[in-house]
Amino acid sequence: MTPENRTSARPNRITELFGTDVPVVLGPFGGVSSVELTAAVSEGGGLGSYGLYGYGADAIRNTAAELRKTTAKPFALNLWIPTGDEATSLPQADFDHYLETLKPYFDELGLPLPHMPDRYLPNYEEQVEASLEAGPAVVSFVFGVPAPELVEEAHRRGIVLVGTATTVAEAIALETGGVDAVVASGMESGGHRVSFLKPAEESLIGTFALVPQVVDAVDIPVIAAGGVADRRGYAAARALGADAVQVGSAFLATRESAAVPEYRAILHSPAARETVLTRALSGRLARGIPNRIIAELSVAKVSEAKLAAGGLSEAGIAPFPVQNWLTGRFRPQAAALGNTELMSLWAGQATPLIRHDSAADVLAELLAGSPAL
Repeated sequence: MTPENRTSARPNRITELFGTDVPVVLGPFGGVSSVELTAAVSEGGGLGSYGLYGYGADAIRNTAAELRKTTAKPFALNLWIPTGDEATSLPQADFDHYLETLKPYFDELGLPLPHMPDRYLPNYEEQVEASLEAGPAVVSFVFGVPAPELVEEAHRRGIVLVGTATTVAEAIALETGGVDAVVASGMESGGHRVSFLKPAEESLIGTFALVPQVVDAVDIPVIAAGGVADRRGYAAARALGADAVQVGSAFLATRESAAVPEYRAILHSPAARETVLTRALSGRLARGIPNRIIAELSVAKVSEAKLAAGGLSEAGIAPFPVQNWLTGRFRPQAAALGNTELMSLWAGQATPLIRHDSAADVLAELLAGSPAL
């Protein structure tokens, strides 16, 4: 990014809080974050973010070390807060049922069926400890309010905390909980809907309705997310009072991301004009481009006899994180083969506006909206 572009965005509360040059944040990706993309956004003057879903403590430490080797600029690490309704264990019979539903995909990809694991997710407290020890400029959270002792310890270490809200009530809860800034995530956003006070289906507020309401309701800086992919979205979000924008899909489509070429090609194609909200691939509501596996799992049903036997989901989809773990045993192989019909193609509703394939060009495009402020 040129010096002219770096200075085209006025300093504000977010750039001062994060120590960045421009008020643009990379949306953290679960499973497709890359050191290269995170560092590229940070080097370009924004805040690069790295999603740590599924990472154990050692992987977090190693990732932070790699980021520090690649950039000396501020970056964020992102964690999922347990909501308390996760299916931490299942009866073997239920696990076998859900696995049987997915067996055709394992067979299609030539993979053996997995055994039921001891756990489906790393220990959250260990993730937090490793993230704070890594000492990033920012630790961001989805699916809740970080615990008071975590907030206190992060602030003691000089780490900025960012929470994510899908409603005004969630934004107020996050401010009350002590975070330093809040992401107002509209329903246009790609990936998982990170609601935590009410079900995701009851928290589907559009970005450009949500942002000004959150701005009016809290005193901490607000970052707009969802529906922003070019200079127009940037200018609109800032005009509504957002101190910064968080952008996911436009950066995911760049060559620096960890998305495979076939995934990136779809993000640049007419197929991106349609997105759906689905629980099919993870057990939690998420927005992505429809493909064969979403269509097939969305119509999968459990027989009345199996339902009567106890506990099974009527849709035949395992609860989170079991479904995410199960599909996560074959989705990497599908990606390696370029089989986009058996992958998760997370994308936001503004994806058709994507025009660039480098992080630097996406940043320049967004910041071209600054003069409109």
